Amino acid sequence: MTTRYTGKPLLRLVDSFVLDAIGHLPPEVDAKMTEMEPRFRKAFGATGTWREIVAEQMKFPAGLAGAIREVWTKGRVLFLSENGYEPDPGQFTRSFVDSKFPH
Repeated sequence: MTTRYTGKPLLRLVDSFVLDAIGHLPPEVDAKMTEMEPRFRKAFGATGTWREIVAEQMKFPAGLAGAIREVWTKGRVLFLSENGYEPDPGQFTRSFVDSKFPH
């Protein structure tokens, strides 16, 4: 059992945002996040999709998802050439979020 999200409700959303940006958010998680949008809107006093709510709450600049995807894509090629195997999307997400958005 991880304690990564204990007391940090927005962190799970940010991790999901990054996983989505790199194309590795599992469809069932995306569906659950979409299903929870009314709760997110109420909790954060916001409007829009879960992605828009995360971006608004975190004050992400427009185009951040594309920039994250570019970091992943370029880094994946380098990682693969240096290590001979695919990088782990979950590890990338945790490292990226922890270094760019300290919590």
